Amino acid sequence: MQAMRYLLIFTTLLFISNIAVSATIIKAGNLEYAGRKLDFYANADPVTGNKAFITSLEFDKNGQGSISVDITAPTFVFSDFGIYHGMLILEPNQTLELKLPPRREKSFADEKNPYFEPVQFWFVTQNKSQLASQISDFTIRLNQLTNKYFDQLYFRQSRKIYDSILYYIDKELPANASDAFNFHKNFSLKMVEAEAFREKPDSYTELFSKVNPEYWLLPAYIGLMERTFNNLLSFEAKSVKGDEIRNAVNGSNTNYLLGLLKDKYKVTGENAQIILLKLLHDAWYSGDFSKKAIETMVNSTVFVNNKNKIVQITSRNINEKITFLQPGNVAPVICLKDFSGKTNCTDITAGKFKYIVFADVEMVVCQEHLKYLTSIQERFQKYLEIFIVLRKTDQTEMKKFLDSNKVPGIKMIDENGEFITKYKIKSFPQCFLLNEKHQVSLVSAKAPLNGFEQQFGTFLQHELFEKQRNQSR
Repeated sequence: MQAMRYLLIFTTLLFISNIAVSATIIKAGNLEYAGRKLDFYANADPVTGNKAFITSLEFDKNGQGSISVDITAPTFVFSDFGIYHGMLILEPNQTLELKLPPRREKSFADEKNPYFEPVQFWFVTQNKSQLASQISDFTIRLNQLTNKYFDQLYFRQSRKIYDSILYYIDKELPANASDAFNFHKNFSLKMVEAEAFREKPDSYTELFSKVNPEYWLLPAYIGLMERTFNNLLSFEAKSVKGDEIRNAVNGSNTNYLLGLLKDKYKVTGENAQIILLKLLHDAWYSGDFSKKAIETMVNSTVFVNNKNKIVQITSRNINEKITFLQPGNVAPVICLKDFSGKTNCTDITAGKFKYIVFADVEMVVCQEHLKYLTSIQERFQKYLEIFIVLRKTDQTEMKKFLDSNKVPGIKMIDENGEFITKYKIKSFPQCFLLNEKHQVSLVSAKAPLNGFEQQFGTFLQHELFEKQRNQSR
């Protein structure tokens, strides 16, 4: 359902500009990839980091693959495979023959490391005049120059060196490049300039007003927007007019904030609306403002009924993100098979709180946390049901560990990572506490060894007291 929803989002984006759809063919050949596939995603919006599934490039037994994608404008896509994060900007009505890197899978340590960083690269095509190859060449050359002159540029802040970099870039790269390439180049260079010379946002933000919405989902735009507007409302709240700005946010005064972007940062029109959503997203997570007021603004007609579909989608995605698994909200019901093949669901038990533990039994730290569940079960079994959602590893070894240590709870195996993804699990163990109605009871439930026993004991004492007081009224 989620993949279908994002595919519908992407299809909507294709028709924003009312341009005829053109087929783009992606091809690749490498025997090392025989029988495998590359899943390609696009940015679902410029703010949340959500991704939208686009297509899969599947390779036959000879390592050959080909797929057709319908697009209306230059479209950024990416694929995570093995140790790589490959990036590509598709052009309408083109055939792109990709050059694939040597296949390298993640090691065991990489798989278990929540901080693993993939090797990022831009795909190169067989045709060097295509946008994908031009962006790859530009990125490589820009990295070479900034690395070579790193000290002079970032520490000495030499304007002469920066001008030299511009000279080499313009001299060596294509003069008659496409608008998409020039946009990527200009925003990437502006990022270097802003970082090197510590430029204040209001000294260059006017350039955002001139950006065509079809470029909002490109990485150069998202990267510079992040650098420029990250936590801007929290910064503004500490300025001379801080109280006025704080009152505007807490009072859900969208017009005031759009006026701030217009008057101080020279950003207007649709670009101001998408950037304001970025500001509200960051402000919600900062904890400096009323979250209810921010939620009200994100769901205001300014965004929800906006004529620009990307603004609408961004508003909806932000709302889902900031309300996901918040206290009182119903959490997604988990239905998975146990070791015997029987399907269990987290909503089957009634009258008890539900402690959901996402774990990877191959990790020693998870093993120790799971062992401690016995103490939690003994103390709270009258009020608490334990569910263990297991990352798929060797089932024999998983069952052996759980049985030998008499780990309590209902064990559920997430075969394809569906609920690990749905609950946005980044590392193991990660835990949630739900009530009997499957609503979130705690924003952050602690792991077994990290103090859940004390946390739940205090929480339960308060809940029982409130229940008794309500019954006596």
